[in-house]
Amino acid sequence: MAFEPPQRLVRALGETYGDTAATEWLGPLPEHARTVLDHASLDAERVMAPGGRSSLVLLVRRPDDSPAALKIAPPFARPELERDALAHWNGWGAVRLLDETPDGGLVLERLHPEVSLRSLPEAKALLEAAGTVRKLWVEPPAGHGFESVAERTERQAAAMEPYRADPAAGELTAAALAAREELVAAPDESLLLHGCFRQGKVLGGDRAPWLAVGPEPLVGERAYDLARLVRDRVEDLVGASAGASTARRRVNKLADSLDMDRDRLRGWTLFRAVESGTRALTAGRRQDAELLMEFASWL
Repeated sequence: MAFEPPQRLVRALGETYGDTAATEWLGPLPEHARTVLDHASLDAERVMAPGGRSSLVLLVRRPDDSPAALKIAPPFARPELERDALAHWNGWGAVRLLDETPDGGLVLERLHPEVSLRSLPEAKALLEAAGTVRKLWVEPPAGHGFESVAERTERQAAAMEPYRADPAAGELTAAALAAREELVAAPDESLLLHGCFRQGKVLGGDRAPWLAVGPEPLVGERAYDLARLVRDRVEDLVGASAGASTARRRVNKLADSLDMDRDRLRGWTLFRAVESGTRALTAGRRQDAELLMEFASWL
């Protein structure tokens, strides 16, 4: 079978890591996938499409014919960090790591990729999301290699700096950067975080109704992790007449339900929305940027 990478993966790797790095890894990827499958004695069923934004995911069968998923990510995406986080969670709230191939591929528990929290009504999806993500917030393993929220956001903030002078995005960028400075100056917690938690990252399972996938793990406060969830279905929020008040209520409701400070969640939501918006501007995705900036302006 063909192992051509889905277009979403091609586009996302180029935007995140640069076209040169993405092309160098994607070129030999089909042959590399065959090698990983052979070395691990896995039989491929199909490539997941549209799939993820940082890895090729294949539905496979293990030597005992049990179903699994094989995830192959470029080394610059640091798949070993995902491996370490999944191993630490050991299936608690997240997909279970079954094995690691000699080539660095991750053999994961097979979930139901066609069923995510986005398939539920919004109120129910947010409730289930909150119940799932709270399971992931545990003490990190001793001697871990995960970066901190301060470290990750410092890089992001540096990339945002040029947008301070942007006529349209400058005011929001300055506000987001100021919010980050205040938040990292008084760190609240140091827990293991998913790093990219949203409704689409929670899939239906057999062992548990809902399990998180695709972590970009780091260590820090829960409010940072929850901030990406706040803006889920942003296109629906922006299109609604009461979008602004709904967004603010969502911040308060999620903060209260998970016993965290509303202002810290609001601050991280602002920073993460503007950071995504400026990144979209850099990539030429102006429509996405406008949605994110409008959402950020409501906070």
